[in-house]
Amino acid sequence: KLTEIPKVPGTDGRKMSKSLNNAILLSDTPEEITAKVKPMMTDPARKRRGDPGNPEICPVFDLHQIFTPAAQREACATGCRTAGIGCLDCKGVLLTHMLPPLAGIRERRERFAAKPREIVDILHEGSKKARAFAQSTMAEVRSVINLEP
Repeated sequence: KLTEIPKVPGTDGRKMSKSLNNAILLSDTPEEITAKVKPMMTDPARKRRGDPGNPEICPVFDLHQIFTPAAQREACATGCRTAGIGCLDCKGVLLTHMLPPLAGIRERRERFAAKPREIVDILHEGSKKARAFAQSTMAEVRSVINLEP
């Protein structure tokens, strides 16, 4: 079942993948993310700043769908179609909305990476809760179908 955003584009326009070396990693710093986004591939028909573009085929606009609020996203789409903004302007708007949520993820990731034992404890606790819930569900299923454990 596909979600609203079925695939996240990589910096080269293909599916984002670490093995394709086109990924923006959750551990990347704001400087690393900016360095990856600024040269990202955009609409290939848009060769010059004055050329109108098509946001529907632009991987940068796909990232806007994830990070940028609707009003600013639509302003970027209109600016692209009319050549009112350039691709670097569009990428700047994306970075404005992309960097803050990724910073929060990166900070939490660093905090957990500094305490690997805490991660193991969290996983064990989650496993206990899931096991108890699954046992309760299976007991209910067995009673409904008259199956002895």
